[in-house]
Amino acid sequence: MTVRPRRSALFMPASNARAVEKTRGLDCDVVVLDLEDSVAPDLKQAARDAALAAAAAGGFGPRDLVVRVNGFDTPWGADDCRAVATAGFAAVLLPKVSRAADLRAAHALAGAVPLWAMIETCSAMLHLAEIVGAAPDTGLACLVAGTNDLAKEMRCTPGPDRAPLLGHLAMIVTAAHAAGLVALDGVCNAIADEALLAAECAQGARYGFDGKSLIHPSQIAAANRAYAPTAEAIAWAGRVVAGFALPENAGKGVIRVDGDMVELLHLEQARRILG
Repeated sequence: MTVRPRRSALFMPASNARAVEKTRGLDCDVVVLDLEDSVAPDLKQAARDAALAAAAAGGFGPRDLVVRVNGFDTPWGADDCRAVATAGFAAVLLPKVSRAADLRAAHALAGAVPLWAMIETCSAMLHLAEIVGAAPDTGLACLVAGTNDLAKEMRCTPGPDRAPLLGHLAMIVTAAHAAGLVALDGVCNAIADEALLAAECAQGARYGFDGKSLIHPSQIAAANRAYAPTAEAIAWAGRVVAGFALPENAGKGVIRVDGDMVELLHLEQARRILG
């Protein structure tokens, strides 16, 4: 089975036509046209219209085109969901999802479009099981860690190591993967700090995230590197698949590869690495 990569998810304000046009040629896996945080209130309607026009124009190639709508606690959220329902987006990203009811409300308006959920409130952390449990009925496909807003609500200071958030990041990954969903790490705010970005990408990959949210095109390469399998991992995966395919290993649950005991769970991992 081929697994679609979501290594890099680049947020762009839908109101910035020049920036949106640029994304069509960038090496990110996901383009998120933002109607929420990066758009001033007096530009909300114009941003929505611009997002719809961008989706209609196409040209994003293999990239998933996602739109982040405004929250339902704003004057624009419900109308955003209605407007994008048939626009051809790969998914609708909902901000500040705190309960399954938020997903159901959006699903009722957005219809069959898959939903992605920003996990960025303390309430969301307390109701993760409920949120992912609603996936079959609402089309929820991805959890996105909203680390900035979550830190604000927690009143914590993450610092370069993000220590106060690490438990929450682990829980977001756990909840997402328990339900078969994609999990994306939060953004790195320090655009000019390449070392910090690389460290955050490596940390997120180690925790099991599938990719990272980005706020600037200069961050794409680091995310793509961190979330792509290494040459060593690809070679190992090939040997595992080949080992289980040998006639003498037919039906076995455990074999030896490179001197190590390898189980069927490792075969599943190997197949995922190879795509």
